Amino acid sequence: MSTKRDYYEILELQKNADEAEIKKAYRKMALKHHPDKNPGDKDAEERFKEAAEAYEVLRDPQKRERYDRYGHAGVGNQGGGGFGMSMDDIFSNFGDIFGGGFGGFGGGFGNSSRRRNVNRGTNLRVKVRMTLDEIATGVEKKLKVNKYVKCNECSGTGAKNGSAYSNCHTCHGTGQVTRVTNTFLGQMQTTSTCPACGGEGQTITSKCNACGGDGIVKGEEVISVNIPAGVADGMQLSVSGKGNAGARSGINGDLIVLVEEIEHQDLIRDGDNLIFDKYITFSDAALGCNLDVPTLDGKARVKIEPGTQSGKVLRLKGKGLPHLQSYGKGDLLVNVNIWVPQILSREERTMLEKLNDSPNFAPDLEKTRNSFFARMKDYFQR
Repeated sequence: MSTKRDYYEILELQKNADEAEIKKAYRKMALKHHPDKNPGDKDAEERFKEAAEAYEVLRDPQKRERYDRYGHAGVGNQGGGGFGMSMDDIFSNFGDIFGGGFGGFGGGFGNSSRRRNVNRGTNLRVKVRMTLDEIATGVEKKLKVNKYVKCNECSGTGAKNGSAYSNCHTCHGTGQVTRVTNTFLGQMQTTSTCPACGGEGQTITSKCNACGGDGIVKGEEVISVNIPAGVADGMQLSVSGKGNAGARSGINGDLIVLVEEIEHQDLIRDGDNLIFDKYITFSDAALGCNLDVPTLDGKARVKIEPGTQSGKVLRLKGKGLPHLQSYGKGDLLVNVNIWVPQILSREERTMLEKLNDSPNFAPDLEKTRNSFFARMKDYFQR
């Protein structure tokens, strides 16, 4: 699969572009690559769809925020240009930015007739719970979703026998009505959606018995969703066209997948890094030892140097989570903590009191404090 271009690059925008600039840039690109202006040019058609895809994301503040943070994986586009939308879908969804009727641009290119309104199904939202192990590798989830699907009886048209349609008598099949009113400034013409057919341009003369003319019925579908490695809790992925079916051969809505991270029994996530709190005995800290710590790949052995102080952080490079949409991995940070016993026997207390009299067990506390802050500064500068 070819590498997808950056949405800002497609529309020739800066990342701080506002809503008006995004709309203006999309209009410019759509006009440039419109099929009526470039008949038979497949490359122009792909650029046209690509611009529609970029506009679909950047015009929506939530989708734009996810895209800025996670890239293409944040908006879940696994298909081609235009999120899998057809040309008619694009005309229907974005025609408003041209002042009514995308097709023909008000008579500028090719067919000057206005396109009919197309029903769009609603989006669905599902939650997917993922373990850190799944997040580390990426996973394909099969989801059984209850939704509105196309009626098999009428093939989604809503008409009995699939052919009982006729042009709307009010708008004569255009889906829009035009009214002319006289004002003191002269005649004023306004265009609006046809109230009789809802903008579809056609009416059903005999409704389907199974769906009552809606073209959709309740059903279910098993949907495969590929979730990339490195996703985070609360992230949303969008699967185009897998939401509720649109009424009367309309466009399907999208399936929004919300990622919920299952807490790991040992490891704590901090971005792409993982944190493990390891408790050791006073004697292990003083004498040094080798210890096993859990990772997402199994056990890893770390060396505790003699004289290790509580609060020391050991870094295991590349043992964290993969960076989303980029190379490399985070690290595993092992926080070393010294366990202090809360209950001592008489013999243990006597031994510790003798050790406390030794110069090695009575350090310069100011020097120790300065050493601690030096270690912390070194850690945060890494």
